[in-house]
Amino acid sequence: MKIQPFKVEEWMNAHETQARYNIAETCVDSVSLEELFRLTNTDDTAFWQNFRKKRLTYGDIKGSPEFRQGICGLYRTLKTENIVPTHGAAGANHHVFYSLIEPGDEVISIMPTYQQLYSIPESLGAKVKILNLTAENGYHVDLQALKELVTEHTRMICINNPNNPTGALMTEKELTDIVKIACEADAWILCDEVYRHLTQRDDWCPSIADLYKKGISVSSMSKVFSLAGLRLGWIATRDMNAIRSFLSHRDYNLISCGMLDEAIAGIALSDAENILKRNRQIVRTNLAILDQWVNTQTHVSYVKPEAGTTALVYYDLNIPSRAFCEEMFHRTGAFVTPGECFELEHCMRIGYACDTATLRAGLAAVDEYIALKEKEEQV
Repeated sequence: MKIQPFKVEEWMNAHETQARYNIAETCVDSVSLEELFRLTNTDDTAFWQNFRKKRLTYGDIKGSPEFRQGICGLYRTLKTENIVPTHGAAGANHHVFYSLIEPGDEVISIMPTYQQLYSIPESLGAKVKILNLTAENGYHVDLQALKELVTEHTRMICINNPNNPTGALMTEKELTDIVKIACEADAWILCDEVYRHLTQRDDWCPSIADLYKKGISVSSMSKVFSLAGLRLGWIATRDMNAIRSFLSHRDYNLISCGMLDEAIAGIALSDAENILKRNRQIVRTNLAILDQWVNTQTHVSYVKPEAGTTALVYYDLNIPSRAFCEEMFHRTGAFVTPGECFELEHCMRIGYACDTATLRAGLAAVDEYIALKEKEEQV
């Protein structure tokens, strides 16, 4: 099976561990186990004394009850039988396509978004149609344009909310309007919701799985809960036919997730609000810093993110995005993601949910590089 190179992941793999100022990271500043236990008021001694007695077998094949029940708390209508644990959200997205999409199926995906949402169905032989999001529309879905792409053969519509890389956040009405369009074709809606709940306001962030029976929500412990090291994600849907397909295919490629991973995730989800409070404070504080920087740096511009951890920032220098980011990385240590990874140019994705000191230092390094390039262009 041929598949396109995964541009953003290849970029991160090549540079992340050597970054001096990593403002490409998309997770909210990661927590240690010690900090997690403190945030959730967990007796760590009791936890370890209990867990070290367990036999390290497969555990619960469908996922531990505590983990799946904790996930249900992030939705309004879902029960544990609506949840399928996976190896991260990346594993969840891949599993959805692998389980439901066949050669010749018609799949619609927005762009820019996480490359999985269009490259995986394409690799499976699906006919992929792209709906381009625009800055003029705040990177929200143009409903009329979507209607024109949907046909009686449309099998799935793929969206991302909040959006990566732009930080656009669709409202419940926008999602409901997309549901109406999907209903006409009896199509699934796959919504990558890995940044859901990381909002700039305290409003409830709706999920496609609550709004539509054939809505499929994908998320993980990585971004929102600062626990990427667990490599745990999930698929959530009320479509039990889809659930049966997911579980059947899961026997071939996963069997189960790790017992320790699920136990730790269960602790995090048992007191999710405390972690969300910490992480919302980080994204709100840091977005204000990023916004001030954009407004004072004369060579950059953006549509201010509404949610999530990432921003798509354009620059007016005459240099392609990969060359811009490579050279900046080597000359100043500032590490961001080139727009090329999202099929865009003259822009970069900045992840602003790292620790605040790193964000400030990283933006200062970007300033340094832009000043160097400005001087070179004047010579």
